Amino acid sequence: MAFWCYCLLYLLIRSLSGTPSNSPGEARSSWLPAPVDPGEVVETPDGVCKFPGQQLSWWQAQESCEQRFGRLALAPPAEVLAPRLPNPIWVGQREAPLRRPPQRRALPTAALVFGERTADRAARLRTPLPALGALTACAHVQWDAASPDAAALFSLAAPSLANALQLRAFAEPGGAVHAALVVRGHHAPFRAAFRADGRWHHVCTTWEQRGGRWALFADGRRRAGARGLGAGHPVPAGGILVLGQDQDSLGGGFSARDAFSGNLTDFHLWARALNPAQLRRARACAPPPGGLLFRWDLGALDVTPSLLPPLRVRLLCPVPSEECPTWNPGSGTEGSLLCLQPHFFLCCYRTDTYQRLQDAQSWPGQDVISRVNALAKTIVLLPDPLSEAPGHLSLAEASSFLGILERVLAKESAPLGPAALLAVVHFLKRVTALGAGEPEPLTGPWEQLGQGIVSVASLVLEEQLAGAWLSISEVVGGPMALVASLQRLAPLLSTALTPGRPRMHIQRRCVGLEVRSLCLTEAGTEGYVFTVPGGHPEGPGHIRIPAGEVERLLGKGLSGVTMIHSWFSSSVFRQTLGEPGLEPQAPDSSEEASKLQRFLSTQVGSAIISSEVWDETGEVSTAVTFHLQHQTQAFPQKLVEPVCAFWNFSISPDTGGSWATTGCSVATLYRDSTACFCNHSTNFAVLLQVYDVQRSPGEESLLRTLSFVGCGVSFCALATAFLLFLAAGVPRSERATVHKNLTFSLASAEGFLMASEWAKANKVACVAVTAAMHLLFLVAFSWMLVEGLMLWSKVVAVRMRPGPRMTLYYATGWGVPVAIVAITVAMSPDDYVATGHCWLNVHTDTIWAFVGPVLFVLTANTCILVRVVMVTVSSARRRARMLSPQPCLRQQITIQIWATVKPVLVLLPVLGLTWLVGTLVHLSPAWAYAAVGLNSFQGPYIFLVYAAYNGEVRNALQRMTEKKATEAFMVCSSPIGPGSHPRSLGPWEVSQNNPVALAPARRHLAIRGTHSPRISTTFSSIAEPERPAVELTAFKASGF
Repeated sequence: MAFWCYCLLYLLIRSLSGTPSNSPGEARSSWLPAPVDPGEVVETPDGVCKFPGQQLSWWQAQESCEQRFGRLALAPPAEVLAPRLPNPIWVGQREAPLRRPPQRRALPTAALVFGERTADRAARLRTPLPALGALTACAHVQWDAASPDAAALFSLAAPSLANALQLRAFAEPGGAVHAALVVRGHHAPFRAAFRADGRWHHVCTTWEQRGGRWALFADGRRRAGARGLGAGHPVPAGGILVLGQDQDSLGGGFSARDAFSGNLTDFHLWARALNPAQLRRARACAPPPGGLLFRWDLGALDVTPSLLPPLRVRLLCPVPSEECPTWNPGSGTEGSLLCLQPHFFLCCYRTDTYQRLQDAQSWPGQDVISRVNALAKTIVLLPDPLSEAPGHLSLAEASSFLGILERVLAKESAPLGPAALLAVVHFLKRVTALGAGEPEPLTGPWEQLGQGIVSVASLVLEEQLAGAWLSISEVVGGPMALVASLQRLAPLLSTALTPGRPRMHIQRRCVGLEVRSLCLTEAGTEGYVFTVPGGHPEGPGHIRIPAGEVERLLGKGLSGVTMIHSWFSSSVFRQTLGEPGLEPQAPDSSEEASKLQRFLSTQVGSAIISSEVWDETGEVSTAVTFHLQHQTQAFPQKLVEPVCAFWNFSISPDTGGSWATTGCSVATLYRDSTACFCNHSTNFAVLLQVYDVQRSPGEESLLRTLSFVGCGVSFCALATAFLLFLAAGVPRSERATVHKNLTFSLASAEGFLMASEWAKANKVACVAVTAAMHLLFLVAFSWMLVEGLMLWSKVVAVRMRPGPRMTLYYATGWGVPVAIVAITVAMSPDDYVATGHCWLNVHTDTIWAFVGPVLFVLTANTCILVRVVMVTVSSARRRARMLSPQPCLRQQITIQIWATVKPVLVLLPVLGLTWLVGTLVHLSPAWAYAAVGLNSFQGPYIFLVYAAYNGEVRNALQRMTEKKATEAFMVCSSPIGPGSHPRSLGPWEVSQNNPVALAPARRHLAIRGTHSPRISTTFSSIAEPERPAVELTAFKASGF
């Protein structure tokens, strides 16, 4: 019994401690989520993410996701996915440029110049070496390609073994430098290490006694390696290291036949075999200190006099400390790691994009995919763009497949379907990714590869494929995806250039590419000019790097650069890359003209041309000028304004980028071409901004004059009305206060509007005037809304006891506009004012800070006016029946028409509804004249109806006049004598002087039995023609 109790207790303790009784793995699986599987797709709140299951560097991970038409995850994964991911994973950069090769830093150092092959040039390490069971030797080398015989880069001899270890190499003319390691007399096979191009290359070799393992690295890549070379025996102690010579005896026995010819620097020796990560540090000019026997130092070498003095050089070392963003799912924190380290990553898509990629297998064009794959006898074009490409793609295979694809596309008579086009774009991305990270420096069919890519790109840019491009634009980013692929390829093509052939030119029908190695000192006084086929260096069809930019590059220490130019001439770009929302950028000379027209859209009007300058560190940005021809005849009866622009891949990366104009400006406008200047190098084009021709300059001048005169008249009328309200001493009421605020704000706004023409010369004054007009016009419209609300409360929703509403009215009339203006200025300080005049920028969202509230006020007041008309018509009909039980039909129609027209005429200006005509000015000039006339009439109408002919204002003026007359009469009739006193007047005498005093008091009558609570006596004059019409909104002593 005790045994069973102990067993039960043991099981209970184990279960409580989280450890199962049978298998630890089973317990963990019960509470730990299963790790994400390679290829698994997980839905997140932001879209769809796929886990490829590969560990790549940051650059390779970004390239891999772009091949799949996705992107690196920009934010930490969802909580559901995070616990299942390994630590850490790469995340993307929101503003990552299109291409970003590993950065480099310059390292000034001394180099030994081994010129002609002689036996008297060598550098010997003074300190003998210990016995070595493993070693690593690295150096930066410039190999003399004119010397084809094998030579010793360095040699190590021991007292009892002359050929203990050495690295030998020879240059293949026009090809690569082949290197081989020799250990204890055993010779490894020669393997291609780097191109014989006269440039600096980093070479390393490692060897281990155990198993005889050896490896050869060049420029950070493993070139060869095996086992069994000198296995089981260390390099004897007391060895002598010599650079540039083969030792036939200890420290000597040199011969010219085995002498090295070229330049050598940054030599290091370790007593251990470095791993690839440590070798990358050595290549980055940051050698690992562990086991280091010799660090490059000429003071520790015995250098023969023929090698002195050393040459000072500048090595360009990749920076291994460059870090890229990561996310750690375990701790839920963001971080950064070395970009070249391999880590897992996620490729993410928008949900709609992923759904379209899933549906691609059902798109038209599958027959072309099948035909290409059948001819290639393998899968070249993927029917499913989300599937993984089979195996590794070599340069030779890529060139062969491109040839097959070119032949199939050239023979295809029917337009390519969306599925086939998507598969072709995917394959081109895959081919150009062969050089992801750093270009492969070995020999290969680079030129053949470039010709194939340019040919295929030209074939898929034919005009008849515009519809297919539109179908897949949301997935691949439009035809600019081909531009991006070609630009990835161009730096790889530069490795095929030689001193004998410094230029590579590839031209097809729609696409062209030129890669050229240029010595900057050879650039002329006009800079460097590149001309497209059919172009002219002084006319349309060229792009130029100015002489000042060439001098700037020379001042930075650059002597030789690689110039890369490409151009694309296809109507596909015009049909797919239009930007309806791109802000118009009218030249200064046509600012006024552009304001006369209605902006329609922006279209690509020229070929797309690109210019790039590369040195050994990567791309160098330079200012450029270009001159391109464009066709304006495609837009008859339209005004066309050319704009210089460039394609920015960082804007909207999900859609492939967008056009931008920052840093670009129009230099000269011609009839059918435009010359531009841009302060950076990228992909350029001339965009055509299309405007609808509405008014001629003469009509616009007349409209401007009429607007200014009408605005002046309105301003004077409103200012007079406001002063009259103040001077007349009108009794205080809600309506009086509303009218005063409305006239003041509208008069002030129109005053600033007249002054805006003089303020645009000063930027600060222009911003101030714009803000003031924005505020005052919004205030005016807000008080128009208050007029409508007050009208609603008096006519529709009648209140017997009006409450204290002025606080609400002031908050609506002044508080809301102040808040809108403050928020708009704070959020859009740079886009607040339009170019060329002092008003809000109508080409950005800023204009909605005015248009939105105005449309709301006009809509609300329209609804109020309609409801008021309905009430007045109903009241007029009821009153007519009371006055005449059986009125004739004509009388009924007359009364109802008058009851409808009268409130509309009286209320339309004060409610601001005349501004509705302003929404129709783009239809024809007639509407523009109507808008100017009606808005100019608003001020005089308010003055006449609500001031000059207002009964309460006139009564106030009459009282003021009578008061002054009475005071004058009292002064004149008072006795002159000092003892006299004024005589009090009797009622009859008062009535003689003031007939109003004996007038009977006005009374409001109510008809017994009539229940009409929604009809206010204030607006009874609407249906009574014998009473003044102005009483509809006139001042009333009753407080309305």
